[in-house]
Amino acid sequence: MTLARLAPPLTIGILILPLVFGLVGTILPAFGYLPALGGTTVTTAHFAELFAMPAIWRSAGLSLFVGLATTAISLGIVMLFVAGWSQTRVFQRVQHLLSPLLAIPHAAAAFGLAFLIAPSGYLIRLAAPVFGIDRPPDLLIINDPLGLTMMAGLIVKEIPFLFLVTLAALPQLPHRQTMQLTSAMGYGRVAGFAYALAPRVYRQIRFAVYAVIAYATSVVDVAIILGPNLPPTLPVRLLRWMNDPDLSVRFLASAGAVLQLSVTIAALALWWLLERFVAAAVTAACDGGLRFRRDRIVRLLSLSATAIAGLIVFAGVALLALWSVSAFWQFPDLWPQALSLSTWQSALPRILDPLATTLLAGLASTLIALLLTIGCLEREIETGKTGGSRALLAIYMPLMVPQIAFVFGLQVLFVASGTDQRFAALVFVHLIFVLPYVFLSLSDPWRALDRRYDRVAAGLGRTRLATLLSIRLPMLARAIATAAAVGFAVSVGQYLPTVLIGEGRLTTITTEAVALASGGNRRVIGVYAFLQTLLPFLAFAIASLVPALLFRGRRSMRV
Repeated sequence: MTLARLAPPLTIGILILPLVFGLVGTILPAFGYLPALGGTTVTTAHFAELFAMPAIWRSAGLSLFVGLATTAISLGIVMLFVAGWSQTRVFQRVQHLLSPLLAIPHAAAAFGLAFLIAPSGYLIRLAAPVFGIDRPPDLLIINDPLGLTMMAGLIVKEIPFLFLVTLAALPQLPHRQTMQLTSAMGYGRVAGFAYALAPRVYRQIRFAVYAVIAYATSVVDVAIILGPNLPPTLPVRLLRWMNDPDLSVRFLASAGAVLQLSVTIAALALWWLLERFVAAAVTAACDGGLRFRRDRIVRLLSLSATAIAGLIVFAGVALLALWSVSAFWQFPDLWPQALSLSTWQSALPRILDPLATTLLAGLASTLIALLLTIGCLEREIETGKTGGSRALLAIYMPLMVPQIAFVFGLQVLFVASGTDQRFAALVFVHLIFVLPYVFLSLSDPWRALDRRYDRVAAGLGRTRLATLLSIRLPMLARAIATAAAVGFAVSVGQYLPTVLIGEGRLTTITTEAVALASGGNRRVIGVYAFLQTLLPFLAFAIASLVPALLFRGRRSMRV
């Protein structure tokens, strides 16, 4: 099929070429070369200006610290929980709890956490009657200078992501047999998993971990909502410079983007050293015969941390919904004095345009990602080659490079090209981030489908296209719908690409919600943030409903 032959090079091009051109479009202005703004000579003056900015190294160090700490804590909790509770009923229940959290955008989860733990948040309201609190305490919880609240907001979102990635890796290993063997040899559950399975699991999820590091070191929306202000993290400062009406500041912003890229590379290098240290420590413990039979406390702590992360996100979403329909709600009341839809009614006229952009960009980028993914997977079947680790690296590459380091370069190139196809550019940039998630979601179910169906169809004289349309697509409808829902959720959550490529002319629900972070109207924030959460949930609900209707009366075709 023509699509199957063209899909792999098109996919690689979409994933890699924007990174290359975007980085070039960022690095050249950083060294003074941007003819459109009068920069025709190579210079390092913009780096000197950058390094002279107040507290710039503190901002860079904060981004580095948040990225490493967030990844280490999230991965540690996930690994300990999987080690201590896999193949138990508790594990299955927590799995069902965490799975829906992937649909919640980072910004919505951050707003929910803010509503929960702020000085006037719901947790303080719960404690108010016990401690006699009648006014919000004067505590700097949100926007604390160390970025601890920002880290908490990232951790509760990265735990579900790393957990589901680990779940996908476990079936490819002799998990049950290995755990039985280590248990028979006297090792505790955590020790047995750490010695025998964790190294092999980590090798399969390493790129996902690197993606978490890159995201946490360069995140913008969560940093705006929860991060420190004096000084803010480096990505937030870069965004302000990029949006400065003085176009000459673009040179400074480009130099800052290069610094951000360096911070992420430094974080990955430090993580690589940490990998070696942890591997040596685990090997030494194993060689020393340490069995850690009494690991109940560690197991309970990992269970508690995982469950709390899930409950925090769900509680935050519930608070978003409640604030969006609340009337007067003073501190320290636990419930608003009345419920009203007046905030929704007043916000609805302003929501329609961002909502339309959100839906159209999400649907368009997801549809293109599905077509390319199906074409690539069909080509795998035709050739019998999967591409191996190199192809997997190409898939993860857009997730492992800081968005702000290359999307800014793409913005410069789009502006320099003189094109006015802003929406097409927005869909293209969303596609860069949607495509990896769609491919990763659909590849395993596609490859796992029994190939004998294809052989039977070929024996009956059906072409590959007919086999695809009449057998593979119907049998994999559930997996395709789920992958589409994942891709749509990723598109809905894109903040920085929309801000930079849309340049204020195209707004989405996410950009509007984050723009409200500096305001104090929780009702309006609740409307936008809850709607931002509702859209992915509706996508996943449709993804569950359509296959159920399709296979009604055909249970044997469910895959």
